[in-house]
Amino acid sequence: MKNKQTYLILIGIMLLWGFNVSFLKIIVTSFMPVTMTSFRIFTAGITVLTILAIIKQLRKPTLQEIKFIVFGGLLNVVGHHYFLSTGLAKTTAANGGLILGLGPVLTAIFSIIFLNKKLTPLKLAGFLLGFAGVTFTVLAGGKGITSINIGDLDIFICIISQAASFMIVSKAAKIMDPRLLTGYMLIFGSFILFGLGLWTEPGGLASMATGSLTVWACFFASAVFATAVGHMTYNSVIGKAGAAEASIFMNLNTFFALLGSALLLGEKILPAHFIGLLLIIGGVLLGSGAIEELRTRSRNRRQRQEEQAKLHG
Repeated sequence: MKNKQTYLILIGIMLLWGFNVSFLKIIVTSFMPVTMTSFRIFTAGITVLTILAIIKQLRKPTLQEIKFIVFGGLLNVVGHHYFLSTGLAKTTAANGGLILGLGPVLTAIFSIIFLNKKLTPLKLAGFLLGFAGVTFTVLAGGKGITSINIGDLDIFICIISQAASFMIVSKAAKIMDPRLLTGYMLIFGSFILFGLGLWTEPGGLASMATGSLTVWACFFASAVFATAVGHMTYNSVIGKAGAAEASIFMNLNTFFALLGSALLLGEKILPAHFIGLLLIIGGVLLGSGAIEELRTRSRNRRQRQEEQAKLHG
């Protein structure tokens, strides 16, 4: 079952991205965030292009493809990562987690507006249930929601940028391998972020000269696996399955981030978190179309059985 394989791949990517939150928490204790992010994304971009060169899929982009690279890089790399790093520094994890939980819903809305996608009642229920699961999981930590601040606006811009970038990836996939698009977007975005780092973090380059072996191990794990392999694969899935269908799996990030923080940082997972996980899983099953697919397969199976019964009757 082809879709089953796609779902398993998406769950694996969400696991990587969830654990990446803990990697980033470790990294920012030694390095300036924006400068570090530019180096991490540049490393990821080089990794993607190297992989494509090995499998002989690397080529120069056309003029039309460069437009997708520039706009996609500004949104998916610069806008998303810059405002994520600045926003989390100015708001609480609870506020940030709830706003990031809007990602799948915003992607679905953008898909309807810009890609002419239809949102079935079951899928809509899935997106709402997934957001409810993210909300429950975040609030289960006991810190609650604080008043709105400028950091919340940064996080909202971050998730808007990411959702909008998925529309570009979907359109670009018609003429360009999404993996190639990812590699070039990462390289382009890393240079923009490096310039922003020089401007906003005067001591950024000096901070990169420090860091223990553990910190650098987390840096490369984040760059190579979570960012390079994760984004390359995820964007490839968007090109095949659709932006809205793939984005619903992002709700799993919240729980996997909690799991990673428990295993790598010694933080606690509360029983209430598992209730949030159940809501998220329900949202994923509905929002991804898996339930509708099972219903269709079951209906087709019954029809074939009825037709065979008539033939033998």
